[in-house]
Amino acid sequence: MSLNQQLREPRVLAFLTPRLIALMTFMAAALLVAGCATSSPPAVQESHSPSAAITAPDRDNTAEDLTATEAAVAALNEAPVAESTQPTAQLIRPDAPMNYTVKRGDTLWDIAAVFLKDPWFWPEIWQINPQIENPHLIYPGDVLSLAYGAGGDAHVSISQYSGARLQPRLRSEQLDGPVDAIPFAAIASFLSKPSVLTKDEALRAPHILAFRDHHMVGGTGHEIYVKDLNAPLNQRYTVMHVGEPIVDPESNDLVGYQASYIATAVVNNPGKVSKAILTEGAREALEGDRLILQEGDVPLTFTPHAPHSNINGQIIAVADNIEQIGQFQVVVINRGERQGLTPGAVLAIDQKGEVVQDKYGKAPWEKNPYGEMVQLPYERAGTMIVFKVFDRISYGLVIGARGPMQVADRVYNP
Repeated sequence: MSLNQQLREPRVLAFLTPRLIALMTFMAAALLVAGCATSSPPAVQESHSPSAAITAPDRDNTAEDLTATEAAVAALNEAPVAESTQPTAQLIRPDAPMNYTVKRGDTLWDIAAVFLKDPWFWPEIWQINPQIENPHLIYPGDVLSLAYGAGGDAHVSISQYSGARLQPRLRSEQLDGPVDAIPFAAIASFLSKPSVLTKDEALRAPHILAFRDHHMVGGTGHEIYVKDLNAPLNQRYTVMHVGEPIVDPESNDLVGYQASYIATAVVNNPGKVSKAILTEGAREALEGDRLILQEGDVPLTFTPHAPHSNINGQIIAVADNIEQIGQFQVVVINRGERQGLTPGAVLAIDQKGEVVQDKYGKAPWEKNPYGEMVQLPYERAGTMIVFKVFDRISYGLVIGARGPMQVADRVYNP
């Protein structure tokens, strides 16, 4: 070891020793301060319970033996848990029954309105039994029960099943099927005899080419010739007369046509040019009238729900071409699959405000015949549920009406 190294080593040790001692002192002080900060001072409370007076000193004594980390964990465990109420409890009607027996003629919308302030939130509270086949279906005679969880959440489930879910057996009366989402009778005639055709339906549909025996028009019992029908024997079609076009007021695009029911056509001789006979005639058929395939019933087991996307559209047509819209009438809106609509979506309807003239805008004591025109705001008028969806339009049933509605009224998320 060199002379310089021998002289430098004692100086380094002498220089480092005070710094190490200072650092250790600082760390000890920091730990002591941390322990004091995490230990909350005892709260001054008035208590007449003997047990409170006994346990308080024990808690203080125990805290003195805890390290800073243990004290922090203990304080976290002793912190009161905030009570949280699930949103579902806020959806329940104040007068909702704890039990409800489903009756014949009920719809899912009716049942949801028994429990909920807003029936379209039914999926939020409906609790299904996965052990039951088709657990979403509800039958007349089922008993539905409302229950609240420990956290304040609410749910409805079937507490007692009706005989409709038992094994088949001999019965003296017809067995009730599951309840529909909406009143089927209100849309049954529309499904089999539509009053509106989409643009694609009208363009693709085959048409009456001619009548047998040189008739100019056709009625019940008359035979018609249809080109490119490609239908089997006894296939049934709805004959429609295409009327006024339906234009989307936002884009000015042609999206469909008003249509009038003419008759039912039954194929009695298939071929390249098929022959069919007219039945159930409502009015005389004409050459060019369209044949629409009579499809099966639209499934009504869907659940009413709020739209999955933001909807802001308009009523663009009404079935039967009426002017005033009321409850249980079918409407057409300019929103469809492209905007995210699905069957069962519930929409609010706002009546379009009138345009009035402000005659007193400048001088309240004198009328101004040339006052400016002012658009009044929209007013809530009803509720509708979508039951059939196409690409750009949808069919809906008005299930609640506060006032008359018309074409051009607004539809949007409730």
